[in-house]
Amino acid sequence: MPAVDVLGGRVVRLEQGRYDRVTAYPVEPAALARAYAEAGAPWLHVVDLDAARSGVRSPEHAALLRELRAVPGLRIQLGGGLRDEAEIRAALADVADRVIVGTLAAADPDLVGRLAAETGRVVAGLDCRDGRVRTHGWLEDAGLEPADLVARLARAGVSDFLVTGIDRDGTGRGPDVDLIASVRAGVPGLLLAAGGVGSADDVHSAVAAGADAVIVGKAMLEGRITFA
Repeated sequence: MPAVDVLGGRVVRLEQGRYDRVTAYPVEPAALARAYAEAGAPWLHVVDLDAARSGVRSPEHAALLRELRAVPGLRIQLGGGLRDEAEIRAALADVADRVIVGTLAAADPDLVGRLAAETGRVVAGLDCRDGRVRTHGWLEDAGLEPADLVARLARAGVSDFLVTGIDRDGTGRGPDVDLIASVRAGVPGLLLAAGGVGSADDVHSAVAAGADAVIVGKAMLEGRITFA
């Protein structure tokens, strides 16, 4: 699944979740989305990094998301800044086919479980570093271990999960296969994996560890992996 991270309206990648380690790419988000759709990608994973950090979506990014969702043949999976029920429902109605909820999933598993069960379009996102779940744009330690949070969310009604190895993200050093394997048994539905994918072999490694889908950002932006 190709990924587009946006910060200040630009396509960027962070290294290891660090906002002071930003690489910007000279391509418009909508143009990139159209290119991925033309290559055959059915989904685009979009992260609003400004909203992930602040909890507030800018009017610029709201307009951008509507533009991305209008790309023919492409469904939008959105993460970043979705921290209450109203925001989640509004995103699903207006700009996203599926949403990733991270900070709220750690803070209120029962609410996220209910929304996941009711809509079938809510994925719990677990951003992990050193065996712990991070929240608020990867900046805060939630005090939870990934497998424990997966179990609690699954009991609450969540079927699908995204796990991200923060230390690998943007590095191309390969996915955190131990993290993927550690949560696989507790995930009732789809397990998506992100972070560290730098080659086609890395995609296969993540799948072998238990991922049903693999999110690829920097490696596709830099041409090391194509969707085909």
